[in-house]
Amino acid sequence: MGPRVTLVAAARSSSLLAERFDDDRPLDQAGWYEVQLAAPRLIPLGAAELRYCSPTPRSRATGTALGYAPLAQPALRDCDMGRWRGLTLAEVAALEPAAVDAWLRDPRSAPHGGETLLSFITRVGGWLDTRPADDGEAVVAVAEPAVVRAALVYALKAPPATYWSVDVRPLSTVTLTGGPGAWHLQLEAAVG
Repeated sequence: MGPRVTLVAAARSSSLLAERFDDDRPLDQAGWYEVQLAAPRLIPLGAAELRYCSPTPRSRATGTALGYAPLAQPALRDCDMGRWRGLTLAEVAALEPAAVDAWLRDPRSAPHGGETLLSFITRVGGWLDTRPADDGEAVVAVAEPAVVRAALVYALKAPPATYWSVDVRPLSTVTLTGGPGAWHLQLEAAVG
């Protein structure tokens, strides 16, 4: 059976339109409020044998606020966006429209000088594949929404372009079971 890995998307640190590449900002007031609202649903995940988080301030703060006491994992960091770091997609599109178009079309493209989408997905998948393989062992990891998207694309062996079609909302969860080369997406049954 292998491990059961539940990924929790970090709470937000800004409005969606103000999201910046490689955003290192801490949780904003709305993010803290959303963590409080989601806590009854998410706190039980802290019973996992292994608890991790992305090294970003908002991922660490989300995991800590939920009582996970997570261990930061460098492999769960957001995609390295090179010289686009700190800018919004709209700002970059205004400055370098052809580069943004190439980046969105080709998963091997890195016009920003950072990490390619394919490398990012592979890095996150490598972390996923090296989780302990004890049957039924529970793992929880709080990470940036982009990291959760990358993990899903990798686990489902989907084409890299699928990454752009996955919407991961703050504090949403996804559970993967199985192991290297045989990951399965597990959807939770609705309650009530």
